[in-house]
Amino acid sequence: MQVNNSERLNAIVEGSKVIGDMITESNLRIDGEVDGNISSASKVVIGKTGSIKGNLICAEADIEGKINGTLKIDGLLTLRATAKIEGDINTAKFQMEEGAEFSGTCKMSNYSNNSAPKAVQLQEDLVY
Repeated sequence: MQVNNSERLNAIVEGSKVIGDMITESNLRIDGEVDGNISSASKVVIGKTGSIKGNLICAEADIEGKINGTLKIDGLLTLRATAKIEGDINTAKFQMEEGAEFSGTCKMSNYSNNSAPKAVQLQEDLVY
């Protein structure tokens, strides 16, 4: 039986640290640390204890933790009250709760890509 990408989940649990770039077609939840760039053709969730030092490229993002890098989100970017972002944002839709911290520039585009991004294509967009 084949499972849709939207139902599959990669997870980096609290207490774990990944050094290097990650590329995935599936959803990703980060509660640990990532020191590198991340690209996902699906949704990325950064939990309260999660952090990224690098760029994030994905279809959707829901952030409670910290990111120090550029964010390129094709759809909705949600910054929860505990989110701390240092870097530029490029997204189609943006939701920010009171208390969230953001330092950088934000560019919003009404352009909507009807198909989900491919991780291989996203890899070419990574900035080192």
